Amino acid sequence: METLSGPGPFTVLAPTNEAFEGLPAGTVETLLKPENKDMLTKVLTCHVIPAKALSTDIVSMVEADGGKHAVDTVGGCKLTLEAKDGKVTVTDENGTVANVTIADVIQSNGVIHVIDKVLTPKM
Repeated sequence: METLSGPGPFTVLAPTNEAFEGLPAGTVETLLKPENKDMLTKVLTCHVIPAKALSTDIVSMVEADGGKHAVDTVGGCKLTLEAKDGKVTVTDENGTVANVTIADVIQSNGVIHVIDKVLTPKM
């Protein structure tokens, strides 16, 4: 994906393989068809925030906003970040709640947080 080859900074919310397996049957196969390239790109870029946000940054933003912090993704999706009891969650526009399972995997152009659900754009 061209987006991530740029200088960044980026925060990538990376779903686990199990998260993709949890999608409805046939979803991944459908997204991988050539005619669905735009939708696949939209889903993937909904996992990319155009800023470097470490877990400590996320917690600070959430606390400053009174418990929830909204962010816009590269793909035009709106995500809601929350932090409770030392755990960070990300909610997409459809109400899917993903838990950050591994935080702060530092990359040269940003940071990756591993999540347990696939986030999707509003359909």
